[in-house]
Amino acid sequence: MHKTPRQILGISVWYLIAIVLAIVFAGPFVWMVSSSLKPANEIFANPPILISPNFSMKNFEEVFRQAPFERYMFNSFLVASTVTVVALILHAMAGYALARLEFPGRRLIFIGIISTLMIPFYTILIPLALLVKQLGWLNTYWALIIPAIPHAFGIFWLRQFFLGIPQDLEDAARIDGASRVGVFYHVALPLARPVMAALAVFFFLANWDSFLWPLVAANRADMRMVQVGIQSFTGEHGNAWEQIMAASVIAIIPTLLLFFSLQRFIVESVKMTGLKG
Repeated sequence: MHKTPRQILGISVWYLIAIVLAIVFAGPFVWMVSSSLKPANEIFANPPILISPNFSMKNFEEVFRQAPFERYMFNSFLVASTVTVVALILHAMAGYALARLEFPGRRLIFIGIISTLMIPFYTILIPLALLVKQLGWLNTYWALIIPAIPHAFGIFWLRQFFLGIPQDLEDAARIDGASRVGVFYHVALPLARPVMAALAVFFFLANWDSFLWPLVAANRADMRMVQVGIQSFTGEHGNAWEQIMAASVIAIIPTLLLFFSLQRFIVESVKMTGLKG
């Protein structure tokens, strides 16, 4: 089918807009990578230098030499992975119960859970810190993991998905002798894999990028998470921008790998939950 000149022009305009947006969004990332490979005096050079003639990996070496950055990466990976796995299990149970089980106060409980999305974290930061201190959890993985597990968005999203599962599938499983728990594990959860994968990306990225709570809950050097570790390259008399950029490049690699490996599940899950458009 031949396109008219007007259609070709319209498509060209959309492609041009897409290219401009790609450049705008990719620009900071490209500049971060470029700056991580430059000496400090070239980062703010005028005119800007995108590809340095003094290309070097020295900044990356300095990141690991001046700080236990591998420990920061390990802490972030442990916390983010643990929170993700535990949150997915508990949120799936809660979402299924709110979608399928009949019990008094179900709607009120769901409204209460959703209402927590309107509470800024900053308002509960001090009470939460005092509670963690009273429990003796400061500078422990408990303080970094336990408060990060509950999240109303995960429960909401899974509930919406479970509401969309045809009741006939569950009825057929019950006729075959499956218990309510069996229906959950053998029918509901397998169908929810795209949604679970998308939530896994969301939870992992949120906890990997977390800064404020890890800064409050763990002030010991060996318990720092990666974002707090990057902040340690700033100082009273100046910031080591070349090392900050190098550390940021290292920190972003696991999140990029996770996102690109599971990105198709994000689109699929949005379609399945009926939230698209």
